[in-house]
Amino acid sequence: MTLRASTHDGTHPRPTLMREEWTSLDGPWGFAHDDEGVGLAQRWHEPAASAGIDPFDRTIEVPFVPESEASGIHDTGFHPIVWYRRTITASAAPGMRVLLHLGAVDHEAHVWVDGRLAGHHVGGQTAFTCDLTDLMDAGEEHVVVVRAFDDPHDAELPRGKQDWEQEPHAIWYHRSTGIWRSVWLETVPAQHVTGFHWDVDMPRARVDVSARLAQRPVPGTTVRIGLAVGDEVLGAVEVTAMDTRIEGTVDIPAIRNTQARDRLLWRPGNPVIVDVTVQVLHDGELVDEVASYLGLRTTGIDRGWFLLNGEPMFVRSVLEQGYWPSSHLTAPSLAAYREEVELILDLGFTAARIHQKVEDPRFLFWADRLGLLIWGETANAYAFSPRAAGAITHEWTEILEQVRAHPSVVTWVPVNESWGVRDLADSAAQRELTIALTALTRSIDPTRPVVANDGYEITGGDVIALHDYDTDAETLRARYAGEESTARAIASRGPQRRRPIDDGAQGLREDAPVMVTEFGGIAYAAEGTWGYATVSSPEEYAEKITGLFAALNGSPALAGHCYTQLTDTLQEANGLATADRTPKLPAEQIRAIVTGRG
Repeated sequence: MTLRASTHDGTHPRPTLMREEWTSLDGPWGFAHDDEGVGLAQRWHEPAASAGIDPFDRTIEVPFVPESEASGIHDTGFHPIVWYRRTITASAAPGMRVLLHLGAVDHEAHVWVDGRLAGHHVGGQTAFTCDLTDLMDAGEEHVVVVRAFDDPHDAELPRGKQDWEQEPHAIWYHRSTGIWRSVWLETVPAQHVTGFHWDVDMPRARVDVSARLAQRPVPGTTVRIGLAVGDEVLGAVEVTAMDTRIEGTVDIPAIRNTQARDRLLWRPGNPVIVDVTVQVLHDGELVDEVASYLGLRTTGIDRGWFLLNGEPMFVRSVLEQGYWPSSHLTAPSLAAYREEVELILDLGFTAARIHQKVEDPRFLFWADRLGLLIWGETANAYAFSPRAAGAITHEWTEILEQVRAHPSVVTWVPVNESWGVRDLADSAAQRELTIALTALTRSIDPTRPVVANDGYEITGGDVIALHDYDTDAETLRARYAGEESTARAIASRGPQRRRPIDDGAQGLREDAPVMVTEFGGIAYAAEGTWGYATVSSPEEYAEKITGLFAALNGSPALAGHCYTQLTDTLQEANGLATADRTPKLPAEQIRAIVTGRG
């Protein structure tokens, strides 16, 4: 296979499971609002619906949401139902399958091909796949129709920063309805790889690997997984396939010498990508082949520190909303994903906390390639109910499965600031949901630390994550001057006037590190109005953020921090850079402030 993640250009919509041949369906689609909810009754999903008055009377640029300027629609009103239509050219040779992949559709999607239902998916942040093969009529041209439903006033569904009001206010942004990530076609063998995961066992100098197959294997089926860095073969394993889930162990002799293995370890400043080739064979003949990758790295917690590859690391993170003025939660171009990662690194950060969304796999690819640590978060709901609990549990499970193959992702955050569980301190049911999400996360992925409820009312997990927006540097310095003062802050009502640790917390690590995972929020040189403090000159801005960073960088009681935020976002004017990604001070000056080397 010539396709390698280590040299790939970052355009593949699923970089952790790539094949040579795929076809992008991004671009113009027919589009229609369905405010009256008549599309199903009028059978808009059938090709014959185009006879007479065509409901698809507008054109949208996929994958940009209709609320955005980049989509060509730019309508930010309340439109709970939207429809898409496109003619595609696709056919399957004998024994092959045609798959339609949708990167994300907010929130509920139905997909038809030539008028017949191809798939249904619920969850606005995760990818799903429809097998079109048995639904395609004779010939190579087919009509794909997608219907998306997203109630703008449903507070029980994971919404993140999507505003329920007509116009964005405070810290909320425009809504994102319908398709907001890439759509693409792929032709695959009937038996093919559908997933790949890995876990590094450093003491045993091995990588535990697992793959998922589309079908139960027939006798004689094996799966071969090979690992390499450039031309250096690190190891391989071939496993007899007995079920759809394949597990094996690849011994890595190159890392047995612990004094020599550093050259191969993935970490900021040295993000070594290990190319992975997964092959399905039947009686020795190649059936399917995909390219993936991994990083030889481990994460952990010990004695108040976050560990990367067994070594304590002070985490310098920035809050990343992942929002662009013209295209909202979708980057305006594929190049923008790499540029965003480069900007974060240029400003001196080693990590980014993706806030209230799941980022595009291509952003995560560049974080993997360039060595940026990622805290993986999800959008939260605004209201609690049994339905809300089921919705976030379902979606979070899919997120974990789809994101955990990225080596850059080192921490999980299922809940932020008690969003969706606002009465947690007085509600056993709400408290139990956060405890359950933490346990669920650990059961699916026991290799990464979990923050049970980032900000306050922590109910368990591995990190004590505090949000502290005090903008007086001396107050901040005194609060975290040492272990005693920090312990007093944690034992009190906390900087946000809410319990830092809930009385009913379960399973919180005794040696959990303390991090201030939101601070700052200083507004300067922006059109917006939101900020925790406002300054009027570059000198005043530099002085203010220098003091805040110095206060936390100098604390012996903290293991890291996360500054709010990377860029201005609509009315939130507290970015280190403007909305167009221009730093508000010279990048090297911000870097010196962030790292404490100024």
